Amino acid sequence: MAIAVALGCWAAIARWGNLPAFILPSPGAVGLRFLAALRDGTLVRHAGATLLEVLGGLALGFLLATILGYGLAKSTALERLLAPYIVASQSIPIVAIAPLLVIWFGPGRLSKVIISALIVFFPIIINTIVGVRSVPDDLYDLMRSLRATRWQIFTRLELPAAMPVLLGGLKIGATLSVIGAVVGEVVGANEGLGLLINIGRGVYDTTLVYVAVFTLIFMALMIYGSVSLLERLLLAWQADPPGR
Repeated sequence: MAIAVALGCWAAIARWGNLPAFILPSPGAVGLRFLAALRDGTLVRHAGATLLEVLGGLALGFLLATILGYGLAKSTALERLLAPYIVASQSIPIVAIAPLLVIWFGPGRLSKVIISALIVFFPIIINTIVGVRSVPDDLYDLMRSLRATRWQIFTRLELPAAMPVLLGGLKIGATLSVIGAVVGEVVGANEGLGLLINIGRGVYDTTLVYVAVFTLIFMALMIYGSVSLLERLLLAWQADPPGR
C-alpha cells in the first residue's frame, strides 16, 4: 500500500510539477527504461558485477572482522595496541580513500571488493567484540569444570552466545557492503551499477540513474533478507517452546 501511494505521488508530481523529464521522469518512463535495459542485457551484466563485488566484500570484511574481533575480545593488550588505529581508520570517509584504492588495485573488481570490505569491517568487529565479551563468566567456569577443551569452549559456548550480536553486525554490513561497492564503481570502474549511474548522469539519462538506484535498493533488500533468514535458522534454538 505504501509503495502504491509513493508511486502515485511521484507520478502526480512528475505530471503536474512542470519539471523537465531529465530532472524527474515519470514512473512509467523509468519502468520502460528498466525493461529496455533488461532486454538488451545491460542491467543483468552490470547488476551481476556489482552483486559479486558486494558479496565478495561482505565475505572478506566479515572474515577479517570476526577473526580480529575475537582476538581483541580475548586480549586486552591487543585491544589497547590496535583499537586506536582501527578507530582512526574509520574517521576517514571511504569516498576519500576510494580513488587511492582504485589507483593501487586497478578499476576491476578487486578494488571494489576491498572498498566494500573496509566499509563493513568496523560494525562487524565491534559486534564481535561485544558478543564474545557478553558471555557470562559463570558459563566459562562451568565449561572448565567439565574439562572442556579450548575448541569446545569456542564452539559450544562462545560462538552460540555471541551469534545474535554477530548476526546483528552482519545485517548492518549487508547494507553497507552495497554502498562500498557502488562508491568504488562511481570513482572508477569498467562495469557495475555505479558505472551505469555515471553514464546516465553524464548524458542526462535520468531514467537510467533511477533504474540503477532502484536495482541497488532491491539488491540490498535481498541480501539483508538473506541474512535475516540465516539469523532465524541459526537462532531457532532461542525460540520459546510452544504454549509458553
